Amino acid sequence: APPSNGTARQSAMQIERDTVMPGPPERAFAFVDDLLSYPTWMDLVHDVHEVPATDDQPAWEVELQAQVGPFARSKRLRMVRTIHEPGRRVVFERSEIDGRRHSPWILSATLTRHATGESSNGECTRLVMTLTYEGNLWTGALLQRVLDDHVERGADALRALLVETDVADETN
Repeated sequence: APPSNGTARQSAMQIERDTVMPGPPERAFAFVDDLLSYPTWMDLVHDVHEVPATDDQPAWEVELQAQVGPFARSKRLRMVRTIHEPGRRVVFERSEIDGRRHSPWILSATLTRHATGESSNGECTRLVMTLTYEGNLWTGALLQRVLDDHVERGADALRALLVETDVADETN
């Protein structure tokens, strides 16, 4: 649930998914490290294009889209990778260059080795993904639930993708 401190400022919405994925952290990291790969496993991410970097930070234009009943909500964001610790942690933050003030969007992924699991060799990764938003467009319990559902489906799809590649690695 979003934090509540009793003030009138915009409230933050935070969604966190903590899941175990098959294989080593480096393999899962390859899917969470580059926003171009997100549409293959995260249906919330409708479209992604790489754009010129600023201050040596890779950047992407990302279109998020979520279905709410018969309506679709979408949002275009310019995201930069602000933290990059290969195999362990990546953080993307909204960083528009139009000179206007924009609501923060932050997506982080933290990976650690997990003792046992469903991988063929027993090696697994704990992946914690957190999406934080502090604006008005995607607020309210209904939209938070919709975003949470998208993130949950994305975690399931990523796990399935990693299981697929694990099986493919076994047969080669």
